[in-house]
Amino acid sequence: MPEFLQASIQVLLGIGLLFGGGELFVQGSVAMAVIFGIPQLVIGLTVVSLGTSAPELFVSLSSVLQGSDALAVSNVVGSNIFNVMVVLGSSALVLPLRVESRLVRRDVPLMIAISAAVWGMASAGRVTWQAGLALLLGLVINTVWEIRTAREEPDDSGSAEPDIEEDAASGGWTLAVLRLIAGIGILTVGSQVLVSGATSAATYLGVSEAVIGLTIVSAGTSMPELITSLVAALRGRTDLAIGNVVGSCLLNLLLVLGGGALAAAGRGLDVSPELIQDDLPVMLLTSLACLPIFWTRGRISRLEGGLLLGLYILYIVDNVLPRTSLASWSDEFRLLMLCFVLPVVMIVIMTQALVFWRTKT
Repeated sequence: MPEFLQASIQVLLGIGLLFGGGELFVQGSVAMAVIFGIPQLVIGLTVVSLGTSAPELFVSLSSVLQGSDALAVSNVVGSNIFNVMVVLGSSALVLPLRVESRLVRRDVPLMIAISAAVWGMASAGRVTWQAGLALLLGLVINTVWEIRTAREEPDDSGSAEPDIEEDAASGGWTLAVLRLIAGIGILTVGSQVLVSGATSAATYLGVSEAVIGLTIVSAGTSMPELITSLVAALRGRTDLAIGNVVGSCLLNLLLVLGGGALAAAGRGLDVSPELIQDDLPVMLLTSLACLPIFWTRGRISRLEGGLLLGLYILYIVDNVLPRTSLASWSDEFRLLMLCFVLPVVMIVIMTQALVFWRTKT
């Protein structure tokens, strides 16, 4: 079997295993939480977000243990870019998303601050284990803060989903524990298969592991977030769709990157210059773009969703174009992006935000 075909099958198989393992992990975790009487709000802030971020966590840890630091870091960066541009954009196209005020007041500014901090940590070319420990400590503080502040506000989410409650009642804790164990096992195997396939594909295509991580791997590990948010939008639960994206982005930075840096022990995670100069700034810009988008009429419109999706396509083209026969056009493409596309997008977003604030006052 040709090497590239074998690598492609490994990548697809790994993504499938991650999706199945993540689903089992979420089902088992939520069922356990319901059995032990943990409030649904706490479940949503912790268990479900962790479940949808589990593929990124297992892939990054597996990458670190196999010495593929570039894949581990680019998976986090690419997943956050994918979450904001594709998951939010696709969900908004399905149904305009209503934005909770707490996201604008607390969670999005926190996501921006942590994104900037991670860029600063990585600017020296390495995320040290001390930085990883600081990120994990930030995760603990943020989780406690989220739960305490959430309890101070009315919960409009209602009770847990009926199917989850019935499943917990009928299966009991034994089935929940089995699902947890099976989910973790499948996630472990799937992450190893995906990392192996992605590394082989990068070697065959002659591109860096960072490019594979920013595109194929990050999109594959973000499938749980995409499907969860799309289903939530179709059911009219737009608050869940947005909260899932913001919560997953925070977990990717705090848990996945922090855990990866800590797992790297004394050497820390090496960060390539391309990630520092190009992709980490893009990740920060996508986080910053959330504020004016979320401000406009307190919702994400279909127009804004379409803009986000279009920008992601341009971002992928910018990553792939220099490595094709059209590489000579890459500089002109970037000039077009910087001088025309991005200014037009920002003008549209800021204009909508200005109109919204004028109508409020």
